[in-house]
Amino acid sequence: MGYSSINGLLLRKLMIGGANELNSNKQLVDSLNVFPVPDGDTGTNMSLTMLSAAREVEKSTSIKTGDIAKLAANGSLRGARGNSGVILSQLIRGFSKAVAEDEEVNTKKLAQAAKRGVETAYKAVMKPKEGTILTVARAIADSAAIVCEETDDIELFLKRVIEDGKKMLERTPDMLPVLKAAGVVDAGGMGLICILEGALKNLYVEGDVKVDEPSNATVIDFSALASVEQEEITFGYCTEFFILVQGAEDSVVNKFRTYLSTIGDCVLVINDDEVIKVHVHTDHPGLAIEKALEIGALNGLKIDNMRIQHTNKIDFKDAGSAAAAPAQAAPVAPDVPVERKKLGFVSICAGDGFADIFKNLGVDEVIEGGQTMNPSTEDILNAVNKVNADNVIVFPNNKNIILAANQAAIIEEDKKVFVVETTAVPEGITAMINYNPDDEVEDIVEQMSEAKGMVKTCTTTFAVRDTVIDGKEITEGDILGMYNGAIAVIAKDKQEGTKELVKQAIDEDSEIISIYYGSDITEEDAEEIGEFIEEEFPDCEVEIVRGGQPLYYYVISVE
Repeated sequence: MGYSSINGLLLRKLMIGGANELNSNKQLVDSLNVFPVPDGDTGTNMSLTMLSAAREVEKSTSIKTGDIAKLAANGSLRGARGNSGVILSQLIRGFSKAVAEDEEVNTKKLAQAAKRGVETAYKAVMKPKEGTILTVARAIADSAAIVCEETDDIELFLKRVIEDGKKMLERTPDMLPVLKAAGVVDAGGMGLICILEGALKNLYVEGDVKVDEPSNATVIDFSALASVEQEEITFGYCTEFFILVQGAEDSVVNKFRTYLSTIGDCVLVINDDEVIKVHVHTDHPGLAIEKALEIGALNGLKIDNMRIQHTNKIDFKDAGSAAAAPAQAAPVAPDVPVERKKLGFVSICAGDGFADIFKNLGVDEVIEGGQTMNPSTEDILNAVNKVNADNVIVFPNNKNIILAANQAAIIEEDKKVFVVETTAVPEGITAMINYNPDDEVEDIVEQMSEAKGMVKTCTTTFAVRDTVIDGKEITEGDILGMYNGAIAVIAKDKQEGTKELVKQAIDEDSEIISIYYGSDITEEDAEEIGEFIEEEFPDCEVEIVRGGQPLYYYVISVE
């Protein structure tokens, strides 16, 4: 006998099944990205977003649909990566609000929830485009509204709406000429279909469904962190524990999170229904513990001395190991209150050279990421929480990170967060160069937003597949010169392609040309480009700086 309604246990299974199906097909979805550049990661971003939701619901055994939907919304909201991931999180968020009070839902309520999800997602996008995941989601919601009047069978309902969703997906190339030219359907729409198909596959699966782990291809390599010098470890003790408390008020959790920010950094406080997970780097773990005891009992206490770990490569397995070696403990600095700044900055970039540039310009926190791995909303929130300031400006430096940054700004409650919507690293650098600390925060944001418009950005990378864009035939391995995000040059040699690119970008109004060379480029190669520009455009001032960025041979700003 089929299902005529979905309770919390079944929704949990469907959510996890959808996440696993997308995880298995993320490379297929990635391959549908229109631009053949190496940072096409719609499938990866959506998969990581959905897995974040699935991990949250996996913790619960609630039979209430509303409870599971809320957990999925919270997980996807904080785990959202890239524009596609943020839109997916908004679809889930709207769905969650529609079923918040329901013990279980039938096909009619599912149709209402699908409509609410689409409405929420459309509102999250400043200028919605048709032929995208939004269009496919709307077609699914429209279909659901019709099908729910014809059947109360969940299996039949899912099959029909998926079928109609696929029909709309097949039509997306007719709505977006760039999809038709590339011979693909919309990647985000395909990702959404994968999630629904995964849910359908798991409708009658017996027993528990476990969340799959992402493949190695989606795991960030943090090996470079091993080179950090001990003096860069600001706070010595990595402190982790659980506070056992049911239904903690948000105000209590936020107050505790704010307190931890005054005694340390790398603060993470996650409030689940029955437990609060705490992580903080501090010189005073005792203070963190005492404050936590005001909220509830503790469990899973773990304190690691990071200075000793760094120096001696010792991995303490629990807090008892650290306590057993008091003679090695790092000296504890006295409590010195640090005055909170008016304004701080968070920037996102790929490449240690770029990171150093931003830090030298006064950026407080730099998030590693950008082209190849978009940081999640949670990553951005964590960086914002590290900044000891009342106001924080975030530079996404990538158009695919802007929605996640804006979402972080909405979620953050302790500080006021502003997003200067930079779409490339040079725009963020120019914004910081134009920073006047004497101005009011709102004026600074406005000035920076204007300053970023003065920059033209050129990038040189390579094609990852054969395709046709704007009538231009591209072969895998070709050098692609991008001018303000559009393909301007196709070449066989990265040096010659870069020279042709700057010739198109530089005009009589250009004054300063900054060449940021990547991890695969030598300084000599960069100097060759600089000499070419000086010869061709003698009135321009040329700067050559190591950006260290992966995948992109050159990032060149023209001002």
